[in-house]
Amino acid sequence: MSTIAVPTPLPSPAADAESLRNAMQGWGTDEKALIEILGRRTAAQRAEIRRAYASVYKESLLTRLDSELSSHFQKAMILLTTDPAERDAKLVREALGRRGDDRDAWVLIEASCANTPDHLIAVRRAYRSLFGCSLEEDVAASSAFQQPLRMLLVSLVRSYRCAEEGVDVDLASLEATQLAEAIWRKKQPHAGEVLRIVSTRSKSQLAATFQCYKKEHGSDIEQDINNCSSQFARMLKIAVWCLTSPQKHFAEAIRYSILGLGTDEDVLTRAIVSRADIDMKNIKEEYKVRFKTTVTKDVVGDCSGYYLDILLALVGSED
Repeated sequence: MSTIAVPTPLPSPAADAESLRNAMQGWGTDEKALIEILGRRTAAQRAEIRRAYASVYKESLLTRLDSELSSHFQKAMILLTTDPAERDAKLVREALGRRGDDRDAWVLIEASCANTPDHLIAVRRAYRSLFGCSLEEDVAASSAFQQPLRMLLVSLVRSYRCAEEGVDVDLASLEATQLAEAIWRKKQPHAGEVLRIVSTRSKSQLAATFQCYKKEHGSDIEQDINNCSSQFARMLKIAVWCLTSPQKHFAEAIRYSILGLGTDEDVLTRAIVSRADIDMKNIKEEYKVRFKTTVTKDVVGDCSGYYLDILLALVGSED
């Protein structure tokens, strides 16, 4: 599912660190060399390169990239090279400092729902280490998001889901009925039972519950959530997608970032950088089915320069 094209044979972290150093010395920066190395290594391999670089050259690779690069290419390379949990912690912190629109809520939902339970624990740990405070408490105290959306976001960022694949079929049927009562009949997606189920159940259990919902009530849960028109409902749907079908959300996020008069580089960069190691192949397939075009074609039509080059390296080849 990853689209990272790791070379064979793979250079050692020390060799990659030396090549990166050479690419950033002298009168100019060799951006193509940076892309060739960092754009073709997994997150674990990039972590080894960061450690090797710091050990040999007594400086942070991230600091050096920040001083050598600029604009959207700079941000993409720094996000790519940063530890994933630390990256998400920083993105969440930035989102909490903005005005709290849908795109800001996406950041928190992606960090808390689109990865593994262990990743969310690592994000919370990184957030406390970086900023000296609790992620959950900062979300609860944030003025960016109004209730009941803030309550949903707090529930999501403080959750710890079971990572096991086991499913309780009877529980799935019971909770599908509870969800239908709140969302379909009462048009109350913010009801306590909805928050409890979405923020505590494992991803496999939720998938089974949503299947029961469709079987027993004749419609997809996201369709019924859409009928409850509000920002809360829109963000609940994103949470449902990130928990059970993240490719749907990220395909839509990429499309959103490209449509219109200008490109939303923050959304585009975050979507591609964060998913290249995980499920970009699935996202590309979803994008092609839904929008009748490819991620590559749309990115090429909207971006340029080295920024375009790193995005295409991460997206990978497409027919």
